[in-house]
Amino acid sequence: MSTTAVTPLSTQDAETLVAAARSAAEAAGVTVSVTVLDAGGHLLAFRRDDRAVLISGETSTRKAYTALQLNAPTADLVDLVKPEGPFHTLPTALNRPLLFIAGGLPVQRDGRLIGAIGVGGGAPEQDHDFATAAVEALA
Repeated sequence: MSTTAVTPLSTQDAETLVAAARSAAEAAGVTVSVTVLDAGGHLLAFRRDDRAVLISGETSTRKAYTALQLNAPTADLVDLVKPEGPFHTLPTALNRPLLFIAGGLPVQRDGRLIGAIGVGGGAPEQDHDFATAAVEALA
């Protein structure tokens, strides 16, 4: 069995993601924080505008971490963590604060997970759109 190497997420890729998310947010008149993690969960890029709500930085980081750990858009996970949902106990099982609200997306290359982006500061649907614009800009 042979495996094909996939180029990991670089700092240049991370900067592209941050710039694209910020650009999309600015076009909508929203100030956001953006976090980009590599596949190992290490911080590659972070940007918080001084006009952004302080908690938006923590929010963007938790959204990115959640998207990375579950390899899924955070918007798709909301119903899974509600009481009676299959992931109801997951946040405490991982011993890491996750955030199940739109704005976190996994970043993939050639079908493989290479990192994640989290955007916080706007309405959840806006944050999701800004993260989507960033991932599309990287493609």
